[in-house]
Amino acid sequence: MQNYIFVLLENFSLLAFSSAIEPLRLANRMSQENKFRWNLVSLEKDHVVCSNGTKIKCDTDLDMTTYREDIIIVCGGTNIKDNMTKKLLGWLRKEARKGLRIGGLCTASQILAKAGLLDQKKCTIHWENRDSFIEDFPEHLLTSSIYTVDGNRYTAAGGVASADLILHLIGKEFGAELANAVADQMIHTSIRTEKDSQRLSIPTRIGVRHPKLAAVLELMEQSLEEPNSPSELAFKVGVSTRQLERLFRRYLNRSPKRYYMELRLQKARNLLLQTDMTIINVALACGFSSPSHFSKCYRNHFSNTPYRERGSTDNH
Repeated sequence: MQNYIFVLLENFSLLAFSSAIEPLRLANRMSQENKFRWNLVSLEKDHVVCSNGTKIKCDTDLDMTTYREDIIIVCGGTNIKDNMTKKLLGWLRKEARKGLRIGGLCTASQILAKAGLLDQKKCTIHWENRDSFIEDFPEHLLTSSIYTVDGNRYTAAGGVASADLILHLIGKEFGAELANAVADQMIHTSIRTEKDSQRLSIPTRIGVRHPKLAAVLELMEQSLEEPNSPSELAFKVGVSTRQLERLFRRYLNRSPKRYYMELRLQKARNLLLQTDMTIINVALACGFSSPSHFSKCYRNHFSNTPYRERGSTDNH
């Protein structure tokens, strides 16, 4: 019997957690055997509150006894750095030295990275936390996949991607037939793989299927730290600057410059809320050469200053 240890952190994502544990329950049901069992573990209290306010009762804490065959899954969510305690990091390092397989769901990849468990390992994290992860761990092999499996380390981007990871592990352990039967019970019509990307394609995301516009938007997303001018973007996709302006006005109801600015400011907000970077370093990472210009643009867009934003509790 395979034992899973789910470590629930305060403000963990219930969707990511339930998407991971339900396939195990269904695997037992479909096989009519107890192939899996699980323990819910908290850092200290006997219950943990997830990000939607629901309380989940746990079986034990970090003082539990583990075995080499166990699989540890750390479940993250909002305010992940509040859970980055010495006790948790030390416990994860100890379990890793014993040879246990260890995974992280949603933002828990940051916990695993901080503990040194993702060094030279492929990993992933929710796309909204990608920028902050790169700033904190620039040498790590971060991908945009929905999940990664690299040796005895597993990461999933959160949400329903957790189900795809667990279905993969079920298939690896007990065969594709059981994994497919579980997916069928979940009305999960297609089990995704590591090759699947987290985000919808740009045309699908914005509801526009113009190839030139999609190419420009992709260029913008890839160069937020060193923005290209509208004329440079137009040249790279083979249109005139006036054509580019018309495309943006027609499909997005804003100028290329304005859209680009909104992308950079959203990245800045993520970094302000998710990292300890200084305001000036956030500004530079988002293509602003001057803190005063950054502050002005930020205030105009969010009706708040970067300094006041740091006091927000809406942290992911």
